[in-house]
Amino acid sequence: MEETAVMEAKATLRYSRISARKVKIVADLIRGKSVDEALAIVKFTPKASSAIIEKLLKSAIANAENNHGMKHDSLYVAEIFANQGPTLKRIRPAAKGSAVRIRKRTSHITIVLKEKE
Repeated sequence: MEETAVMEAKATLRYSRISARKVKIVADLIRGKSVDEALAIVKFTPKASSAIIEKLLKSAIANAENNHGMKHDSLYVAEIFANQGPTLKRIRPAAKGSAVRIRKRTSHITIVLKEKE
């Protein structure tokens, strides 16, 4: 029994200043799609994370073509996930001399591309 090594290309964006919850909405739309279809979906999705994911997807495609010698036509989004990063804590003045904590959330986004056989 021989196992064939499946080539995969990765691109990771760490400490992105958008919450993982917002990124996951767009990530769910492109998971499992071909890269051309995924780029088209991301380009016309009116969400804040769309521009970030588009740039990261283009980076993953470039990694696949240049570093691993994979063909553009056979690439698809095998995995995409967004994990929560560290939260930036800020303070905003509130009524009666009190303070309210503002949580500015960050996320780590990873895209894995594989070739169809």
